[in-house]
Formats: sequence, structure tokens, C-alpha cells
Amino acid sequence: RSSWLLLAPLLTPPVPVITAPPCSLCPEGAHRFQWIRNLVPEFGISSSHVKVLSSPAEFYELLKVQIKTAKQRVVMASLYLGTGLLEQELVDCLEETLEKSLQAKGSSNLRVSILLDYTRGSRGRKNSRTMLIPLLQRFPEQVRVSLFHTPNLRGLLRLLIPERFNETIGLQHIKVYLFDDNVILSGANLSDLYFTNRQDRYVLLQDSPEIADFFTELVDAIGDVSLQLQRDDTVQMMEGMVHPYQGDKMAYCEIANRRVMEVINSARTRQELLHAKTFHSSQQGSSLLSQQGSQASGGLKPEPDTWIYPLIQMKPFGIQIDEMVTETLLTEAERDARIYLTTGYFNLTQAYMDLILGTRAEYRILLASPEVNGFFGAKGVAGAIPAAYVYIEHQFYSEVCCLHQQERVQLQEYSRAGWTFHAKGLWLYLAGSDLPCLTLIGSPNFGYRSVHRDLEAQVAIVTENKALQQQLHQEQEQLYLCSGVVSSSTFEQPNRYVKLWVKLVTPLIKNFF
Repeated sequence: RSSWLLLAPLLTPPVPVITAPPCSLCPEGAHRFQWIRNLVPEFGISSSHVKVLSSPAEFYELLKVQIKTAKQRVVMASLYLGTGLLEQELVDCLEETLEKSLQAKGSSNLRVSILLDYTRGSRGRKNSRTMLIPLLQRFPEQVRVSLFHTPNLRGLLRLLIPERFNETIGLQHIKVYLFDDNVILSGANLSDLYFTNRQDRYVLLQDSPEIADFFTELVDAIGDVSLQLQRDDTVQMMEGMVHPYQGDKMAYCEIANRRVMEVINSARTRQELLHAKTFHSSQQGSSLLSQQGSQASGGLKPEPDTWIYPLIQMKPFGIQIDEMVTETLLTEAERDARIYLTTGYFNLTQAYMDLILGTRAEYRILLASPEVNGFFGAKGVAGAIPAAYVYIEHQFYSEVCCLHQQERVQLQEYSRAGWTFHAKGLWLYLAGSDLPCLTLIGSPNFGYRSVHRDLEAQVAIVTENKALQQQLHQEQEQLYLCSGVVSSSTFEQPNRYVKLWVKLVTPLIKNFF
């Protein structure tokens, strides 16, 4: 059974048609994943351009350095920008860099584009919008701030649902931070917790112009169908664009689908042409090399040993690429392969749970203990969310036990005093290998929201380079080192007590968090 057949039922135009069973082309090692390029662009790079970061402080310092050295573009997509001193320092860095670019040339080439969620970015009197308005006022020609508003929050629903709770309907959840040709993929938002003591994942792709162009175009496409923040703190749509909650919903979603799929398909076509050109060049180079000796190799670029595949999930717009690829990876994982899967919010879709319980690979699933859950200690109803996650975890663990899968499927809880846990993604170890050859990193949490409600993006990084595989392995080990294995006794602890009302309400609301 080939991977491409599993994808067929989910494919909807304009997702490209897969023309051959891809797994039969390159079945060995990292190359077995080349079927993904039938759906999305494939970017071949050198592993030396990939750096795995490990701490919030390292992430924050890198953001500041990259902003200060940017010459052409700064593109940042996040759920929101916080309002504390650390976030203000980032805004100050942007202002300083924009000011320098103006002074250097009189008219600057530097462009700053920021994409946030409308509901989360508008929460409270002091919010993401008020943080960024001074930049819009000072540099109106260079700065763009787009606020995505889900088309599903409209009409009476929009009027009745209060602030904070309106964020459950759907969000802009993509996290990508891009500076000239350097791209940071992460699950972290632009907020002080994510710069200090909320553990996440972060990968820097250096000197990768094609990847940077792709994510610039993706953020532009979402920005074009988003509300534009004005200098007086009002918002308006671009001229001629359908409004997300006042206009026709179907028309809006069709336009959004078209804009995003244009980015994916045009990048895929570009990369295919580049791949063909590189292939022919390398063949000619080999011929010259055999005829003229080693002198002919001087102009040839090294063969890529690492491949980047951007995976987009925007179910409100009918785009399900990340879901398709993730389900196929879980389905095709062979016996004795190991999958390390982590999520800050353990609330897997039924499809993902069924695949984990019904397939052959070994699973080590890392999730947040109640004390490191981002909602721990929250006021009001939100304070019960960690208990709801405990209940969902207990139900899944019980199912694992009923199927006698405890050896193959193991849950582990991250616990670290004074920290919260927000890391998400997976690492895939092929059978017989001590190192991963594939990782998924980005914004999705593998839950209902990620698949059905929010705008999400992550990348699959596939590598055959041992040094990069070692980096990814160390990243995984470092996260799992702070965890304990879940057993039946875990749920007997006093802090795992779940009130009856939480048990009753959780099945009704689990699709909203």
C-alpha cells in the first residue's frame, strides 16, 4: 500500500495530483519521504545551514540580532505580540533598524510585515495593536501589520461571545520569523514567557532564499485576506477584498484558498524547474569532470543532504496538506520504527489516536504535566483546562491499556519547576537507527483546533546528514530528559483529581482548546 493512495480521498483542487506511487521511487533512508514533494515545494539545502536552538533565551537573543542586521525584509507571523518590557525591546529593535535604513539611503529598501491574530492581538486596552501603532505612524511606507480574523466568527456569535472566549472559534496560529534570507520556524509566540521560561522548539534555516521567499509570499497571502491595522488603531480590508466576517463567507474562503494555493503551487513549480536544471547541470558537470578532471568541479554547488517541506493546514479555507502528510507518516511508519511526538496540549484528533493505536511503530508521546500546562493557575473557567487535559490523557492511557499496548505506546509528562511547556512536533527514527532522519516543527499541536479551526504551518525537515541528525536527537533527548513515564499510579495522585463537572463538560468543549 503506497502513501499516495492514502492521500487521494483528502485531495481537493487545487492540490496537485500525484502521478506515481512515490514510495516505490526512493524507498531507502531519508529519500523515502520524497513523495511529499508531490504536494508541496521541496527545498534542498545543505545541513550546515540548519541550526537547532534549545532555549527561550537563545531564541529571544537571536530574534534581536536578526532584526538589527536585516537589510531587505523582516517578516514575522505569530499569534500575538505581548506587551511587556522584552516585547517592547523587540519593537525598539525594529524601530532602530528602520531608522538606520532610512538614514543610510534616504529611501529605504527594508520592509517589515507582521501578521497576528485579530482577536488575540486586540485583547485588553494595551495589546499587540497598541504596541505596533508607533511603528506604523513613524514608518507608514515600510511597515505593514495584518490582523487575521477567522471567517467562522461572525453575526450573532461574534456579538455574544466575550473577549478571550472568542479566540476559541479560530485563530492565526502560524509562527515564522524571517529576516532577509534567514528563517526561524517555531511554536513560540512573541511574548515574554516564550523568551524566558516557556519551553518550545526553534530551528534556524540560514541563507535559504527560496525558503524565505516562500514564507514571505505565504504571509503576504494571508495578510492580503486579513484586516490591515491603521495608524489610528482602526482596521480596514484591502480595496476590493471580501470582508472576513461582514462579507459572504464562501466567497471569502474561496479567495483565501486561491491566494494560499497560488503560493504553494507556484513555489512547487519553481522548485521542480530548479531541481530539473540542477539535475541536468550536475550531469553535464559529471561529464566534464570525467573528461577534464577535477578542475571542472569548481563551479558546482554541493549536493543537498537536507530537504525542507512546508506543510500548511487551513481547514477553514479547505487546505489540509499538513493533516494529509502527518496521517501518512503515522500510517506508513514501519514496525520497529520509533516516533517521538510532543505537544503542549494533549488533545489528539480521533484520526491521529486511531493511527497511533492501530499501527506498528513504537510511540513515545511527551505532554505537559498539569503544573507546566500554560493554563495552570488561570482565573475562572480557564483554570479548569489543565484538569480537562488530565481527563483526556487518562482516557487515552486507559485505551492503550485495554489494547495491551503499554510497551509500544508510552506517555511521558514534562515537568520542570518554574517552567511551562509548549513544545510540539515529532521525530521519526527508522527501524534500526539510533538517530532521527525526519522531524516536524512548527505551530500545530496535533489536536482538533490545529486540524479544523486555526491557520497552521510547520515544516518537515528530512536529512541524511549525521551531524544534523545528532542535533535533532539531542534536542529530543533534552526535552524528554525532563519527563517521567505515565503509569496507572500517575492518575491516583491528588493533583490528578478531576471534578465531575469537568468530566461532563470536557467531551462537549474539547474541540475548542
